[in-house]
Amino acid sequence: MNSRQDVVSVHPYFKVHAGKLAEFRAILPAMIAKVSAEPGTLAYEIGANGDEFMFREAYAGAAGWQAHMVNTDDLVAKLLQASTVTRLEVHGPAGELDKLRAQVAAMNPVWYVRETGVWK
Repeated sequence: MNSRQDVVSVHPYFKVHAGKLAEFRAILPAMIAKVSAEPGTLAYEIGANGDEFMFREAYAGAAGWQAHMVNTDDLVAKLLQASTVTRLEVHGPAGELDKLRAQVAAMNPVWYVRETGVWK
């Protein structure tokens, strides 16, 4: 059972290649449709600043993000044909992040271990 204290949040930043903005944007509705059905996804939103996009994602622990990665692998591959990930942040409690480190090391994420906070 998940508690808010197990939440892992992921923040990838994408820079869209010149001339590929329409292609990138066209993938987003399919991504939202797939993610909407994921039981381990707690929040998922996409923001834009011109040709830069930031995804703000929250999952029920490491397992929630792992399931998301499997479920959306095909669409992420399409996004990466139209863009480059410029930064990837992974936030969460140490125990949950430790479950992910080996699996996502090749993505070169920046890890933020939760120190303190308030959950309501």
